[in-house]
Amino acid sequence: MLAVIVHSAGIQDRVAARAVLMRLFCLFGTIQTVFVDGGYTGTLIDWAKQMFGYTVEVVKRTDQHLFKVLPKRWIVERTFAWLNWSRRLSKDYELRHSSAESMVHIAFAHLLLRRST
Repeated sequence: MLAVIVHSAGIQDRVAARAVLMRLFCLFGTIQTVFVDGGYTGTLIDWAKQMFGYTVEVVKRTDQHLFKVLPKRWIVERTFAWLNWSRRLSKDYELRHSSAESMVHIAFAHLLLRRST
């Protein structure tokens, strides 16, 4: 996990994706390709190319009723599943966005430390 943004439910994910891309660019200047879900289409792709030079690749499902492992998308889904193991992230306990983001970083660091042994 490279960047996290926690926002209110009133903000659409495709709008908040711009904030994630800005934070990603500030932290890691060498990233060239970003994989996104099908919900992030529209002006985001052109904006990311114009602002940061990112190539945004949309990973879409092909058939609605067939199970098929999609390239790169399973990595994100697996990461969300791993983060759900954290008890602190199971409910919305945090009052501030910054503390919620910190809890995500702590949970991911804990996950990485457990897997390295």
